[in-house]
Amino acid sequence: MPIIQSVQRSLKILDLFDEHTNELKITDISEKMGLHKSTVHSLLKTLQESGYIDQNPENGKYRLGLKLVERGNLVISTIDIRKIAKSYLLDLSKRTGQTTHLGILDGNAGVYIDKEEGEKSVIRYSRLGRRIPLHSTAIGKVLLSLQKPEVITQLLKDYEYTSSTKKTITNEMNLLEELEKVRQLGYAVDNQENEIGVRCIAVPIKNNNNQVLAAVSISTLVSSVNDQKLEEFIVLLKKVGHELSDHVRYGLPD
Repeated sequence: MPIIQSVQRSLKILDLFDEHTNELKITDISEKMGLHKSTVHSLLKTLQESGYIDQNPENGKYRLGLKLVERGNLVISTIDIRKIAKSYLLDLSKRTGQTTHLGILDGNAGVYIDKEEGEKSVIRYSRLGRRIPLHSTAIGKVLLSLQKPEVITQLLKDYEYTSSTKKTITNEMNLLEELEKVRQLGYAVDNQENEIGVRCIAVPIKNNNNQVLAAVSISTLVSSVNDQKLEEFIVLLKKVGHELSDHVRYGLPD
């Protein structure tokens, strides 16, 4: 498989920075890379545009951008939260017979990072790594609802309200109303908004600063889980959400 030279060079530039070298002049980078300054400048501007490189306005030197912190934190939180939540997902799936999911926020979408199939469930549309919309899924609503107002505004800027069913929320005003309801109830519901015949419920997993790290959900079929049973699942799911949050906050044993 051929190596894309520009990508390789960009990655090598990022590797020039470490705990001992946190800022570099363009001439330093040019010398270390063995490339002409104009080539290095183009690579730096591309990285800067995407947030992976930043430029110190005081001295003009280049440094690693906040996007790398964001990506790094995402990887770390994904690894940790999956390990912590695994037994809870499995137990929840066994007790309800339904499929359970663990999801995190990635940009302006949610993404499944773990799941457990339920014995009574025939839902097979989900898969690990699948990106899911924020406006029409229970996990998406939970992850979005507990963000800071300015973050919500940014995430919903130019957001595409794809309509999957007749019940899908299709505008920002209705979504914001729904998010307020989620905050008040402590859980979110996807009532056939993403797929006809499927209802999902989700709750947040929070850290010490009361920030949402992830969300855990139960997916059910309307035909097999009635309203009363769904309410029972909500009580059970909220209990799991609180226990997982305590586990994250206080490092309780597995």
